[in-house]
Amino acid sequence: MELLEELRKFGVDIDEGLARMMGKTALYEKMLHKFSDRMEHSAVMDNFEKEDSEELIKETHTIKGMTGNLSLTPLYNAYSEIVRLLREDEPGQARKVFEEILPVQNDILSCIEKYKN
Repeated sequence: MELLEELRKFGVDIDEGLARMMGKTALYEKMLHKFSDRMEHSAVMDNFEKEDSEELIKETHTIKGMTGNLSLTPLYNAYSEIVRLLREDEPGQARKVFEEILPVQNDILSCIEKYKN
């Protein structure tokens, strides 16, 4: 199974993502790989542990934007909620949403990694 078809199983809106990349599959896949590389260095969990709300909001907002641009819909929805909760000073609820989406995020990232050249 190819990358894009496999990502559909996780709720990724491939058609929308490709439309944002002007239908260029190679560009979309390249951007997915860049996202995966970026997520290897994500400090979301560390910032939850440190209770560093400023850095946490910055990091989750960045991820929200990346997931939105790539139409990684389940991740985008979760990170949108996390950002909202953090801005409303609800870090406990934000962490809960993060922990709930983490398995899906890991599945999506594993899928992307599997197809890296």
